[in-house]
Amino acid sequence: MNAKAQHDWFAVADLGGGLFKIHEPHVHRFFRANIFLLHGRDADLLIDFGMGLRPLAPLVSRLSSGAPLIAVATHSHADHVGGFHEFAERRAHSSEAAVCATTPDSETFAAMFRALDAPVTIPPHPDWRRDQYRIAPAPLDVALAEGDIISLGDRRLEVLHLPGHSPGCIGLIDRENGVFFSGDAIYRGMLVDDLPHSDRTVYRATMARIAALDVAVAHGGHGDALSVQEMRAVALGYCA
Repeated sequence: MNAKAQHDWFAVADLGGGLFKIHEPHVHRFFRANIFLLHGRDADLLIDFGMGLRPLAPLVSRLSSGAPLIAVATHSHADHVGGFHEFAERRAHSSEAAVCATTPDSETFAAMFRALDAPVTIPPHPDWRRDQYRIAPAPLDVALAEGDIISLGDRRLEVLHLPGHSPGCIGLIDRENGVFFSGDAIYRGMLVDDLPHSDRTVYRATMARIAALDVAVAHGGHGDALSVQEMRAVALGYCA
């Protein structure tokens, strides 16, 4: 696969300040999740990994600052951990560790993707078959917990445990710069709270917590960024 073909599968937006947003435009909208790469002085941070339909690592290598890479999954659903196995130094919440290590369909929901009438608008490669789609296991190197700090040298991101969508959903907040990476806890569009392991009561508590965060911008697991006003409106609307 040449470099151009690899890049064409992914769409990349340079958001400035060493932050890149990546997504897979040819994937069904329900599974079209955001991937974020953030440059740091001593380490780069990669948040989420798409569907794994094409290798992500070559693109990340080209966008990298050259510093070591820390790979963090906000949770273990297929659209966020498909390419997780491609990277070393893998981190996610401890509640997601077993799923990351074994990737059962019942927890990653890969079977839901295979069942779609049109999971992709173009095949990721000529011999691709949706019935063969599986998530590769990606055992964690570090199990994260509420309050853990991920240091990039010049930036510090704090782990927030934000369950409801899934038991181990996390967000990462850079309090100094007012930036919040919220995963699937909150984003633009219809929030999903009806999966077998979702919990709406817990999700409401998470939303109340999100509404109180002092940030300038929230980068969600899907769609465009949210201003703090938009983020709070979504969170409080869910709690109503």
